[in-house]
Amino acid sequence: MQDDEIVPLNVTPQEILLNPLTNKGTGFTHEERQELGLEGLLPDHVSTIEEQVARRFVTFSKKRTMLGRYRFLNALQDRNEILFYRFVYEHVGEMLPLIYTPTVGEASINYSYIYNQNRGVYISYRARDRMAQVIDNIPRDDVDVIVVTDGERILGLGDLGVGGMVIPVGKLSLYTLFGGIHPARTLPILLDVGTNNPKLLDDPLYLGYRNERVRGKEYDAFIESFITNIKRRYPNVLLQWEDFAKPNAYPLLDRYRERICSFNDDIQGTASVALSAILAAVKATKGEIGEQRIAILGGGSAGLGIANLILSYMLSKGVDEAKARACFYIVDIQGLVHDELSAASDEQKAFAQSSNAVKEWDVENPDHITLADVVDNAHPTILIGVSTQGGAFNESIVKTMAKHVERPVIFPLSNPTSKAEAAPDDLVRWTEGRAIIACGSPFPPVHYEGSTYHIGQCNNVYIFPGVGLGVIAAGAKKVTDEMFIKAAEVVSTFSPLLDDPKASLFPSFEGLRKVSEKVAVDVAKIAIRENLATVEDEKGIEERVKKQMWFPKYPRYTKN
Repeated sequence: MQDDEIVPLNVTPQEILLNPLTNKGTGFTHEERQELGLEGLLPDHVSTIEEQVARRFVTFSKKRTMLGRYRFLNALQDRNEILFYRFVYEHVGEMLPLIYTPTVGEASINYSYIYNQNRGVYISYRARDRMAQVIDNIPRDDVDVIVVTDGERILGLGDLGVGGMVIPVGKLSLYTLFGGIHPARTLPILLDVGTNNPKLLDDPLYLGYRNERVRGKEYDAFIESFITNIKRRYPNVLLQWEDFAKPNAYPLLDRYRERICSFNDDIQGTASVALSAILAAVKATKGEIGEQRIAILGGGSAGLGIANLILSYMLSKGVDEAKARACFYIVDIQGLVHDELSAASDEQKAFAQSSNAVKEWDVENPDHITLADVVDNAHPTILIGVSTQGGAFNESIVKTMAKHVERPVIFPLSNPTSKAEAAPDDLVRWTEGRAIIACGSPFPPVHYEGSTYHIGQCNNVYIFPGVGLGVIAAGAKKVTDEMFIKAAEVVSTFSPLLDDPKASLFPSFEGLRKVSEKVAVDVAKIAIRENLATVEDEKGIEERVKKQMWFPKYPRYTKN
């Protein structure tokens, strides 16, 4: 819907004002008010959307806490969705930390206390035998993209049960804001299979299914029923798995990626944005990807996803597979993954270091090789944290790394801010301004010895809106790893660091719609070349992507 479009409505005045997708508030013209029966229900003045944004910003500025501002934006979205997106778009740098990380973490924790209006679909295990009916109850016939979670691994905060709903809501807001997916064609879903969080189970005000988490065959059957019925209702939908715990994340992706067009953002999106940052950093240091030594703290779905995508990129560039795998040092709770570590999972063993090589290292405890041991002996050029262990990249580890690497690449990616493996100001100071840094949460610029260092946020928002837009524009039947590699390559070309050694690794959010558009075009072309698209010809794909992108402007409403 755009400002030059005429949209007929066949609903009552009350329904118009109560539907956030049709309500303009004071933006209805006098002609619309007469025709739609809205006279007398609104103040006389007709506001432009720019005036409404300015008016809302005055009220917004009076909110003193992050959660208070989040609730203000949430209420605006529930009242006037077009104005919400225009408001966020006009102040995107300030608003992004509020509508997603880090504020959504606090909102998830407090969800049962701040819930005030239904947004999205809650599918409780209690209704498992009525899955088809629940799916058919969804009041939207046309949906392009679904984001679904079971709330078990929310950011770095763990099992938050029904509070996990804020994640799909937030992610889909970013799809609309940066990918131009119309909000009426997005659907957030929470699969409520219980919680193992004792605080929630003991809380009499908790809004979710008050039982311990369903596991095993019962869980698998519930997910199978969900996918079967979602695919029946929305056969062409793109589904994004979000914040599923490690034991479920990989199996669900592997089981269903061929049956429904889907991807896991924690695995593939995180990997792609990390790869884009690495490509930019390697180019800025005039290095080669196959010569890097990459230490990853955290061997879960995010860490292994990053390792797998970097490996795929290396292989695509002709790096020998054995050499490429030897570049990775995965450190999990049991220590460095090597080929004699029995506690390592099958997915981790694919990146196991040679025990013979490790035996030559100088370590205090050969049965538990720490990150400090890896840095002391392997001299990594790249250090990535997805461990949720706040402060894990301590001064000793960072200074040791910086002794052996001219420009150490350090990414403390865990969210929220309290879980970050290191603070950027410490990293700059400990490396005397030489570190190339990207974080999972937003951090302000660092001032050090007369220079200002801008800290990029390694945010999946640089990847998934563009990938989703490209998949939808091409009518793709499957999301492939090649699409995420291409997205990473595209985003890396926009890095300001390539022109300024003190600049951010990532472009500003103000220009992200352009980045997403470029990602979408290249992703759509991959879908067409791999015969995964309903669109048969690359000709005109740029225009097709442009036409797909919605921008928050009011249409002209008429009485049907």
